[in-house]
Amino acid sequence: MKMFAISDVHVRYPENQQVVEGLRPESDEDWLLVAGDIGEAVADVEATLRLFASRFGTVVWTPGNHELWSHPKDPNALRGEERYQHLVRLCREMGVHTPEDPYPVFTGEGGPVTVAPLFLLYDYSFMPEGASTPEQGLEIALNAGIVATDEALLFPDPYPSRAAWCSARVEYTEKRLLDLDGARTVLVNHFPLTREATRTLRYQEFAQWCGTTRSADWHLRFNAEVVVYGHLHIPRTTVEDGVRFEEVSIGYPRERQYRRGVPLGLRQILPVPA
Repeated sequence: MKMFAISDVHVRYPENQQVVEGLRPESDEDWLLVAGDIGEAVADVEATLRLFASRFGTVVWTPGNHELWSHPKDPNALRGEERYQHLVRLCREMGVHTPEDPYPVFTGEGGPVTVAPLFLLYDYSFMPEGASTPEQGLEIALNAGIVATDEALLFPDPYPSRAAWCSARVEYTEKRLLDLDGARTVLVNHFPLTREATRTLRYQEFAQWCGTTRSADWHLRFNAEVVVYGHLHIPRTTVEDGVRFEEVSIGYPRERQYRRGVPLGLRQILPVPA
């Protein structure tokens, strides 16, 4: 039994859909961690997770920002928390673990570890140089022509803002992780848990839509063996404070011409690959 991970498969691109259809486990007991951004349409998210659930022994999902978009081309017009809870219900029907369910325990080689899918969002606290408040940071980004599509399509209903939704998610998730009482974990979040991961972004202004400083020490506080994330479309393995961080995104087809040689597909998380 092995644990694999992937994120940002963006199946609306035919090339990426082809990659997804070719993904298979090494055994029927293998685990798959899906760190968000399957697609914008609810039907695409459901179809992809059903495919994964039919092939892997255990599937764990956490949403990315694209799953939370209320895209005008998606027949499902649900917004905000209501949209997220609808996706959670679909996952439960398929037997896919979500951030709202009891955390599953992986008992294969490298275990036992508790796999904790996190849904934290972002609060604009990854501010660009020269900003001392989120408002100033957003102004700097706007002046540079950097605006995330989330500003138009990711609605925080019923929360007054995306930052307020993030705050509620952080408080809720922190309590759940504290209940683990020091157990070894694999933390899975769509967005990076630390600001350090965003330092390689070409446009640093975009970091504001990439996480929250409130999770900066969670890899240490919650005894992480590995942290799995996506969103940045910069697949790589790094180490922070002795903890392995895995960015496991597939990204857009046009981006892959700039990272030739990077394997395209599943990333093995446990046991630790040679």
